[in-house]
Amino acid sequence: MSEEMNMMENRDFQIGDRVKGIVDKIEEKAVTVTINGAPFDGIIPISELSSLHIEKASDSVQVGDELDLVITKVEDENYVLSKRKVDAEQAWDALETKFQTGEIIEAEVKDVVKGGLVVDLGVRGFVPASLVEDYFVESFEDYKGKVMTFKIVEMEKENNRLILSHRAVVEKEKESQKVHVMETIHPGDQLKGKVQRIASFGAFVDIGGVDGLVHISQLSHEHVDKVSDVVTEGQEVSVKVLSVDRDSERISLSIKDTLPGPWDAIEEKAPKGSVHDGTVKRLVSYGAFVEVMPGVEGLVHISQIAHKHIATPNEVLKEGQEVQVKVIEVNKADKRLSLSIKELHEKEAEQDYTEYEAPEETSGFSIRDVIGDKLKGFKSE
Repeated sequence: MSEEMNMMENRDFQIGDRVKGIVDKIEEKAVTVTINGAPFDGIIPISELSSLHIEKASDSVQVGDELDLVITKVEDENYVLSKRKVDAEQAWDALETKFQTGEIIEAEVKDVVKGGLVVDLGVRGFVPASLVEDYFVESFEDYKGKVMTFKIVEMEKENNRLILSHRAVVEKEKESQKVHVMETIHPGDQLKGKVQRIASFGAFVDIGGVDGLVHISQLSHEHVDKVSDVVTEGQEVSVKVLSVDRDSERISLSIKDTLPGPWDAIEEKAPKGSVHDGTVKRLVSYGAFVEVMPGVEGLVHISQIAHKHIATPNEVLKEGQEVQVKVIEVNKADKRLSLSIKELHEKEAEQDYTEYEAPEETSGFSIRDVIGDKLKGFKSE
């Protein structure tokens, strides 16, 4: 074919023309394609295959693939082509629409780089580390190859800049869940939840997109000094809804109310006549309250403290003292135990002076016999 004829053929394929090419040969850093009707083949440099960095051309295309391409250069009886530019041009139009409507995009994480993630949306999309999750992520290595959802938060076509956020998707989903939970839960509901964080005054529990507070007083039937003594972050717990304030979006929860109470089966745990070790918790004018098991206190009435009469309980007892008590009455309905200390001690013997009689006079001596000598010195007047 003459040079003149070649020039004529070339006029049909100019720089900037869009063409379709069939992958004929793949080398490490370039791909050869045949172009229907063209006088010679085209070459796609590896840098023009994808908007992302790739190590080998075979990572992007396979022999036989039909590609949309644009001619970027004509040299040495070869067309230099770009797939990247065609993909980007098509992508920007679609991405602009998605950006305006706030549409959620699903894409695979192609690479993990310093500062965030890279995805391929026809153009290179970047997800800054702060926009990956709504919590701190120490390492992103496990994210490579993961399919995730994103929203476009910033785009500048002229600067080839596309910023994506997965965090925005997560936050929107959580807000929707929160609205649903707030509308559907009611006091008395029992739910499963996860402890999100611990504070000095209680624990915040996630019950499906919204956090509720379990106050320290609602953690256990027993007294709790530290919240971390009872629950840990990440722990799965059962909770009961105490109250729901939809205006302030506050939910009060209880773990204690889902647990067996200390007074459950009290008749079996502390039957009438049983003896228990206990601790004096409070002294009042009419007796002493003694804890016989966690969360269960009973009253030792003042009349049941000692056999002898006492005016006040603190004549015999003091707070914190360990004592043994006997159950004399059980009232589960009113959560009352009547206890006795004195029934565990024998009554002290009382002196009965009627048992004793005056001694008989066996010596034969009279009073005069005893003091007679002293009377000799006195004379009657």
